[in-house]
Amino acid sequence: MPYRRTPAVQARLDAQRELVLEAAIALLAERGYAACSMAAVAAKAGIATGSVYQHFPSKAELAAELFRTVVSREVAAVSEASQRPGDLRERIVAVVETFAGRALKAPRLAYALLAEPVDPAVDAERLVFREAFRDVFAERIAEGIESGALPAQDPRLTASALVGAGAEALVGPLAEGAAGPDTIPGLVTFTLRALGVAHVSDA
Repeated sequence: MPYRRTPAVQARLDAQRELVLEAAIALLAERGYAACSMAAVAAKAGIATGSVYQHFPSKAELAAELFRTVVSREVAAVSEASQRPGDLRERIVAVVETFAGRALKAPRLAYALLAEPVDPAVDAERLVFREAFRDVFAERIAEGIESGALPAQDPRLTASALVGAGAEALVGPLAEGAAGPDTIPGLVTFTLRALGVAHVSDA
């Protein structure tokens, strides 16, 4: 008869897995993926290295799950910003400010998520989550087209271009660990102009 974990054992394992992930997130935010060896994560979590392998058989699997965990939070924050009260322009501004603002508040972490060379498994996850960010933008763009607030365009194509441009614009400031005061206002102005929002003044 196969062994079945009791609820108490499963709860303990789930708690330990969460501890491992939070330790890895802390290391990622401090020094990037290069710092997230299995031994380093174990030491940060205060457990044996073998215990990390119980949850993640390889560093590649840990890195991919680490990426999914952190970026899921970012997607949720951007999605929430896109649904704030206000007109279309205000919600678009909220999306850009949330995406860029959160990145610039944690530059080492954001650089690791956006651009740091790492395992192919993480590169695959980056594509998945770029699509998630794209879909948040695309939904708002489609609404704007339907309401007449935006000119006719392909919402998914425009959204993909905006996500790519925004990420590329942030890579330099994130790598340097600092951004000028005009970075976010400039991204907002660029986004509104690219969408064709009428009466855009320089931010």
